[in-house]
Amino acid sequence: MTSEFNVLLRQLRHQAQMTQEALAERAGVGVRTIRGLETGERADPRVTTVRLLADALGLSPDAREELLAAAIRRNGDGGNGGGGNGGGRSGYGRSGDEQTEDGIRPDDSADRVDPVPGQPGSALDETLADVAEQLAQAVAARWQREEEQRQVHDPYPLPVRWRPVPEELTDHWANIRRLPAGGTPGPLDLSGRLDEIVGVYRRIPSGRLAVLGRSGSGKTILAVRFVLDHLKSRARTEAVPVIFSVGSWDPTALTFRDWLTAQLTRDHPGLAAPAPGGSSLAATLVETGRVLPVLDGFDEIASGLRRPALEALNATTLSLLLTSRPAEYAAAVAETDVLTSAAAVELTDLTLSDLADYLPRTTRKARGGSPAATAWDPVLSELRDRPHSPAGAHLAAVLSTPLMVTLARAVYSDTPDGDPASLLDTRRFGSAEELEDHLLANFTAAVYRPRPEHRPGSRPRRTYDPERAQYWLGYLAHHLTRLDTPNLEWWRLGCGLRRATRTLVTALVTCLAVGLVDCAVGTLFDPLAFQLADGLVAGLLSGLMFGIAYWFLVVARDAPVQPSGVRMRISGRYLRRSGRDMRTSGRSMRASGRRALPRLGIGLLCGLVFGLGYGFARGVLNGLLAHISLSTTLVIGLDDSIIYGLVFALGAGPAFGLLALFEAPLDIRSAVNPVSLLRTNCRTVAVQFLLWAPAFGLLVGLGSGAVIRPLPAIMGPLVWNLSAALKLGVISGLGGALGYALSLTAWGQWAVFARLWLPLTGRLPWSLVTFLEDAYQRGVLRQAGAVYQFRHARLQHHLARSYRPPHVPEQPTEPGQGAPT
Repeated sequence: MTSEFNVLLRQLRHQAQMTQEALAERAGVGVRTIRGLETGERADPRVTTVRLLADALGLSPDAREELLAAAIRRNGDGGNGGGGNGGGRSGYGRSGDEQTEDGIRPDDSADRVDPVPGQPGSALDETLADVAEQLAQAVAARWQREEEQRQVHDPYPLPVRWRPVPEELTDHWANIRRLPAGGTPGPLDLSGRLDEIVGVYRRIPSGRLAVLGRSGSGKTILAVRFVLDHLKSRARTEAVPVIFSVGSWDPTALTFRDWLTAQLTRDHPGLAAPAPGGSSLAATLVETGRVLPVLDGFDEIASGLRRPALEALNATTLSLLLTSRPAEYAAAVAETDVLTSAAAVELTDLTLSDLADYLPRTTRKARGGSPAATAWDPVLSELRDRPHSPAGAHLAAVLSTPLMVTLARAVYSDTPDGDPASLLDTRRFGSAEELEDHLLANFTAAVYRPRPEHRPGSRPRRTYDPERAQYWLGYLAHHLTRLDTPNLEWWRLGCGLRRATRTLVTALVTCLAVGLVDCAVGTLFDPLAFQLADGLVAGLLSGLMFGIAYWFLVVARDAPVQPSGVRMRISGRYLRRSGRDMRTSGRSMRASGRRALPRLGIGLLCGLVFGLGYGFARGVLNGLLAHISLSTTLVIGLDDSIIYGLVFALGAGPAFGLLALFEAPLDIRSAVNPVSLLRTNCRTVAVQFLLWAPAFGLLVGLGSGAVIRPLPAIMGPLVWNLSAALKLGVISGLGGALGYALSLTAWGQWAVFARLWLPLTGRLPWSLVTFLEDAYQRGVLRQAGAVYQFRHARLQHHLARSYRPPHVPEQPTEPGQGAPT
């Protein structure tokens, strides 16, 4: 079946001199989608897909209008059109409810028309309304517990106020107010307090608000309060506000709506059930606008992903509330544009009046004297009567954010022996920074203090002894200070050690791993006693060789092993395994070629040295076991050293160079989070293992026969058979691949140091990923793309100074106290 749209699309593609494959790649849709649209198999093209095709074809405004009109007539829905490029400021040219497509869809995803929300009376609407009600109840229960855990209402929430942001960080007021063309815009009154945030939000016709604030200013508390207050006043047909930690979103891999669906399904598994329309309940709730995203932590998105994230948000008209630190948001805006149709406010500092109202009510009354007197009275009197004194000025600067006030309350109000008057001691605290250090010094004790859980049916949060947690965090801070960086990168956890230590540990672990593999596999061919000796020799020589390679390729260059991907060339295109499919450039291939030549040379040299040593030791061992004279034994050892030297050199060189050709650097700046990057690199190493083991094994196994065949004419009779070649190939392939993975890959370095050496020496817990994720959930760490950072720079500095390397505390043994898992 053909139509005007089919014919027009083919004509425009031919005029652009593009194949279906080229158009699909440029538009970011599947080849099957293009083919289906041109043949008529897909009878309902989405307007957003048509816009992507128009952009890819580079159509003029008139041609774009013609193609859109043909698509709309084909769908039989003239109201879905909306011509031209109007509507969005992101450059995608979407308007109205059409702004729903923000990324690339899989090849096999069918084009379809978005469901239209708000059609009353249908069975689907009633079902979705019931599901939304259940979601609202679950969200309210979760964040109510969170507020209780944070003691937000004890005795009442700290006042959080805001002010307008500079005009360059907000959209035009006409867009925010959704005024028609020619309307006279005027600014909205967005003033208010924490308990008025829902009312302020409802005054914004576009339903889009960005909340900016520096570290500790109360952004997350405001987001939680917004959700809870919105749910209290929510009508049955209104969207359910749900908080999403937007730092985990990769806008280049998932569309915004798909990511929201995935997060909903993860946090609320019941929403994975199919909806009446065929898709999941989570997807249907998102598609029909029944979820109001509250995006917390835009600044935690990787710096390389903030621009595409903001562009993706601008490509949809979904109502939302977004929080971010001002600098990161401003930088993203400078790269692309403001959040379309969004108003923006910035949180302000606490005032002396706020402190005077709040702090006295957080502590018990003083014994004796006036019943209204509290331990905070001397502090507040100093701040009020002598605001310009050193003590008053320093303390006022510190207690200007809810974070520091909360820490002060935890240290002094919640501790029976705490005396807040000590904060005025200028001899002890000579600056605001020293006061912050004092409060931060008690931070870990506060956040790791055991608290009862109130989550029936959920897994209890892992608990850690505060002293142990502070020691581990201190080592991590000390490690970052030595490297002079705020970024906690999992692939560099071993770089804080001395060079000699790193090399010896890597060589030792490689030695043990290869020796065990040699013994385990070799016993299938030879007696155990012989294989133990053979494994010892192979392990020692492998540790020595990979240790030398590690020294020259990594340590001597003072460069960590970076996470990498693996690419394979198929029909002129490069497919990235263990990562997103992408086309690599000629420049990248030339760089890989330049890396391959040195790797080839290093492989040849290391293989030759290993083969010489292994062959000589094996020949001597065979001579001793056969009780041959010493002179004959040495001759056998020399002969075997030449043979094995040639075999391993010709096997290791090409295999080592081959891996360099297939390696491709990953864009670490665009990684979603540390855990996902770790998993990606683990898959990369698995692919490298599958490449190295067969390649090296075949080269050694088959090469041994090729090398030995002409040698009897020179060296005399040699004993060699298929079984010996098979054994040598299997052991060499597995051992060589394992040694390469442990010493020369980012995941291998993580395994050697973060999973073995550092936990073994007591500097880090055995379950490090769990500990880091728990620290992130507690607010000790923050995520910035592929790395963790301490939530506050002064916290990192304090923990680094308080860390004492010589003392290694005893490992805990009680379950749930950070014991090894």
